[in-house]
Amino acid sequence: MNLLIANDTNEDLDLDLIRKKAEKTITEVLRVENISENAEVSLSIVDRQTIHKLNKDYRNVDRETDVLSFPLDEEGFDMEGNPLILLGDIVICLDVAEGQAADFGHSLEREIMYLICHSTLHLLGYDHIEEDDKKVMRSKEKEVMKNLGVFK
Repeated sequence: MNLLIANDTNEDLDLDLIRKKAEKTITEVLRVENISENAEVSLSIVDRQTIHKLNKDYRNVDRETDVLSFPLDEEGFDMEGNPLILLGDIVICLDVAEGQAADFGHSLEREIMYLICHSTLHLLGYDHIEEDDKKVMRSKEKEVMKNLGVFK
């Protein structure tokens, strides 16, 4: 698992902790999906203004959101020349995640893990627009979060 991580906020974040939790979450999603762990994901933590602009520019939705997924689904190679699945980019809005954690009565750590799980499933092609697809995706999210020991 290769995780590229960026803090694009003015907050002083513990990127080591975020990396650890993100890698654990993404690895579990890949395990549940029977996909090689030799994958690469880019994770950016952003502010409200940035996520709002991205949501408007890429989804034509003129509001902020909690997380955006930009799938690549391409193949590449790691530094040792081994095949690598380039899954894509995850963008999480820290401000919205903090608000949702408070609203749901759980930790920011748990909320970020859920958003990473949710977004990784999007990178793998899952969707929740149609009700049947939503049930499948929610079931996968629950399975992963239970396996991680952070299911509410």
